[in-house]
Amino acid sequence: MRALDVSMKPIYYSPMDKRLFGIRGAVCCENSEIEIERAVSSLCAAVFAENKLTEDDFVSIQFTVTPDLDALNPAAALRRGPCGALVRRAALFCSAEPVVAGSLPRVVRLLVTAYMDADRMPVHVYTGGAEVLRPDFVSGTDGN
Repeated sequence: MRALDVSMKPIYYSPMDKRLFGIRGAVCCENSEIEIERAVSSLCAAVFAENKLTEDDFVSIQFTVTPDLDALNPAAALRRGPCGALVRRAALFCSAEPVVAGSLPRVVRLLVTAYMDADRMPVHVYTGGAEVLRPDFVSGTDGN
């Protein structure tokens, strides 16, 4: 049985200060541990920086992967990469992307659930070939 870590107290925000947002992103990569870790680390660093997220802001991060990426779980890649310490209190989860004919191969998608200033809009990040999934987010036509 592990002892309770009292340093990991919950953070409470006033509704007028922060609100919960879903922040999306995706990246394409080759099916190797090194490439998945590199792609996930790069994507997460960009999402976290663009949205000015701090350790206390994260609630959870959900990853999906296409069936052709099986060398490394993206949640494990995030934990052991340079952004791992930033999300140590967040719930991380990964599931398989549904198989859809004609869909883009070798894609890691993410959904970050985090608190941000209530007056901000999330910045979604699509990179490494995944820009074709949401060109509206890449071009900024949705206001981001």
